[in-house]
Amino acid sequence: MASFLQLRDVCKTYQSVQDAPPVVVLDGIGLEIERGESAAIVGPSGSGKSTLLNIIGTLDRPTRGQVLLEGEDIGQLDPARLATARNRQIGFVFQAHHLLPQCTVLENVLVPTVVCADAQLRQSAPDRARRLLERVGLGRRLDHRPGQLSGGERGRVAVVRALINQPRLLLADEPTGSLDRVAGEELARLLVELNREERVTMIIVTHAPDLAQRMGRCFQLLDGRLT
Repeated sequence: MASFLQLRDVCKTYQSVQDAPPVVVLDGIGLEIERGESAAIVGPSGSGKSTLLNIIGTLDRPTRGQVLLEGEDIGQLDPARLATARNRQIGFVFQAHHLLPQCTVLENVLVPTVVCADAQLRQSAPDRARRLLERVGLGRRLDHRPGQLSGGERGRVAVVRALINQPRLLLADEPTGSLDRVAGEELARLLVELNREERVTMIIVTHAPDLAQRMGRCFQLLDGRLT
């Protein structure tokens, strides 16, 4: 049986200016992740961690190679099917959180459901949002706006928003990078708990040793290679 997520010989190069050789960011990446696993990707700044995460999440395309999700080569999907897969199957948590300042906590969480084609999921989304927000300690913050929240609270809202469409894969890029130590530890613990409770496969790019150690597996990206 194929792994939940497979990367086969994934390469990413960028053309340099003038006559300089291309810049190789990812060089023949191979990776297999089973459903429900949690994994961290660590490495120095500029090593291509975010690029790799964006390729896994279909926000970028590899120069060469394949990304297979449950055996399906997502690089071969047409734009419409790719957008649907990204909305339904993959949840994203970014360091900057990207919450809409004019919207309440509940409204921010429900944003991904607006374009969801599953009518039943859209109908049940508000109840799921309230349950998850209660679960992460934000049950009394539903009507607050991001500017009224702490950094740690905004991080938790971003995680709930990423989970609202019940994705099978959660990708997080430095989710604790902008938080202080206490808030970062709380969010790290929450991610581990949600990985277990929601049974969502989780891949996290991080510089935080504590967060990386909480994941089931840890990979290092160095010189374009994953070990």
